[in-house]
Order: sequence, then C-alpha cells, then structure tokens
Amino acid sequence: MNLQLIDLFWLTLCAIALWGWWEALKVREIALGAARRQCQELDLQFLDGSVALRKLGLRRDTRGSMRLARTYTFEFSSTGEERYNGEVDTLGRWVKDVRLDAHRISYH
Repeated sequence: MNLQLIDLFWLTLCAIALWGWWEALKVREIALGAARRQCQELDLQFLDGSVALRKLGLRRDTRGSMRLARTYTFEFSSTGEERYNGEVDTLGRWVKDVRLDAHRISYH
C-alpha cells in the first residue's frame, strides 16, 4: 500500500474531527451532570434529561491558555407546572457556572 501526502492529510483531518467530536460529547456529559446536580441540590425537577449547546467560542483560562468555552441550556421546574431555563458554562472540561432563571419555590 502506497500512501501519498494527500492521503495522510485526509487521515489526519478525519482523526482531528473524530477527536473533536469525542471531546464535545465528553464536555456535554459534564454539563449534563452539573445541571442534574444543581437541580437535585435545589429540589427542582430536571426536565427532558438533556442539555443543548447554545454558544461556542474561545476564552482564556486562569493561566492564559485559550480554551473552548461552551454554554449549554436546559429546562427545569420547581412546581411541575411551569418550565424555566438554566445554563451551564464550561471552559475546556471545567464547569465555570450554572445559572437558573428566577422561579417559584415549591413548599412540600
């Protein structure tokens, strides 16, 4: 088998794309866990069991290195009647912030 330079280029490009996809799945799972934990801690219902990517960009971390910054959205409920929005901000593989819309407090 005789590989040419263009073949190596396409193989490298496919490997980078596969790695990027794998990394995106990993970070999504981290954001999903953060949203679930936040809802559990505040006794809220985590609706739909998923997060959705809303924003993607580059941002510097505390050491000055460029990292992918992602914002994921999710929905929750405090009473079971209304739906509210929440967001999880990640920087690389780290959760930077979890924000929730103002919502009613349910008294059991």
